Amino acid sequence: MTRSAVFNSPFLLGFDHLERLLERTARSAGDGYPPYNIEQAGDDRLRITLAVAGFAPEDLSVTVEDKQLVIRGKQSETGAREFLHRGIAARQFQRSFVLADGIEVTGAELEIGLLTVELTRPRAEAVVKKIAIKAKANSA
Repeated sequence: MTRSAVFNSPFLLGFDHLERLLERTARSAGDGYPPYNIEQAGDDRLRITLAVAGFAPEDLSVTVEDKQLVIRGKQSETGAREFLHRGIAARQFQRSFVLADGIEVTGAELEIGLLTVELTRPRAEAVVKKIAIKAKANSA
């Protein structure tokens, strides 16, 4: 893997995982199904809403896997129906969102074809840690 110019700085130590995360996100960004919104629902809350018309709660799964929110959908075919036109998508999908440290998924709800996933993000606290400097004795 070739390193991105952004991560070549000697001041960015230990950010290899972030580079891999950005590459993984870029690969999955091209798929537009299902459409979704992300909104600020308060000072420390986010809401993701996906348009999942035709999906029942048992056809959907919402999981957190390795700091990623993964939403999957797979409709089960019920009965032998013959469509003259099928414009409502019935395909399976997987939509992933990378979560920052501390973000928690607090719930999910399906109502009128919209799956809403609620998230909270903790308020950041400033942390200052003083490092002691040891003096090394000269041996002469």
